[in-house]
Amino acid sequence: MPERSDAGHPAVGGWAKRCYFAGRALMDATLRPYDLGSTQWYVLWHLANFGPTVQRDLGRALELERATLSGIVTTLVRKNLVEQTSSGEDQRQRLLTLTTAGEALWRDLPDLSFIHDAAFGGINEADLATTVRVLQLATERLQNLLRKE
Repeated sequence: MPERSDAGHPAVGGWAKRCYFAGRALMDATLRPYDLGSTQWYVLWHLANFGPTVQRDLGRALELERATLSGIVTTLVRKNLVEQTSSGEDQRQRLLTLTTAGEALWRDLPDLSFIHDAAFGGINEADLATTVRVLQLATERLQNLLRKE
């Protein structure tokens, strides 16, 4: 059987994925009592920190596909956490805003920075900076390769 070209480095992507999924599982478990998922939390986080946002722009900012974001927004609107209105400049665009209930829930949600602290607390800052740099570069390379296809 021929040797795979990635045989020397399979652990890098695997561990990045495992770390992401472990953090996301902890996030989901923490948010479950609030009837929120991690992606719903990211939408609320963006609206709480950046204010009303056109849905298309939010999808780009959070790197979510249109259909995925549409389903999440529909759920958040149904929960009365987000209001969806026509944008002033283009009636086809939807402006997303936290409702009063959404703002209240956001204030009540636990601070999720404990997840970052649990994962990365005590790790040398230079090691973390190197890790970020390597993952950013790898991501950019893969995105550029995808654009060429």
